Amino acid sequence: MTDTHGAARPGLSIDHTTVDGIRVVTLRGEIDHAVTEELTEALLSYGSVTPPRTVVDLNGVTFMDSSGINVLIAAHQGMSDAQGWLRIAGAQASVLRVLELVGLDQVIGCHPTVEQALAP
Repeated sequence: MTDTHGAARPGLSIDHTTVDGIRVVTLRGEIDHAVTEELTEALLSYGSVTPPRTVVDLNGVTFMDSSGINVLIAAHQGMSDAQGWLRIAGAQASVLRVLELVGLDQVIGCHPTVEQALAP
């Protein structure tokens, strides 16, 4: 019998870049309750950038549950309140389906590529 309790999880990798004053947060891995705090910090710690404009690149995300949806909603609200915006780019079919099921694609702009999300 194999003990899978405590087995290594894929986790989440987070990278930040800036393109023409717009933050691009690139995520790879799985988004679930185990990474909520890390993801929230990555999206909501935009420092003194005013207005906060962020593109979340989900191309490398293979799974997202309601925890990720909640973080994206909070980040969207926070940036909107600060006169900024949040956009989603490159969501794979399975992740895009989750965004569509809850209607988040109607609230946060979803784009096929980062380049399209960065366009004015």
